[in-house]
Amino acid sequence: MPFNKNLLEILACPQCRGKVRFDEKLGGIICDQCKLLYEAKDDIPVLLIEEAKKLS
Repeated sequence: MPFNKNLLEILACPQCRGKVRFDEKLGGIICDQCKLLYEAKDDIPVLLIEEAKKLS
């Protein structure tokens, strides 16, 4: 899924309000500071803290 770079510039991690990046391999938005993956469902990232997956 290609992701709009302009949208990434305005998105922030819901938990820490830090920068996020899109990872095509994992299929979602990643916050490196919190080490959380916000997965995309039907090409829409789900930016809910309670649904985020912890990255190791």
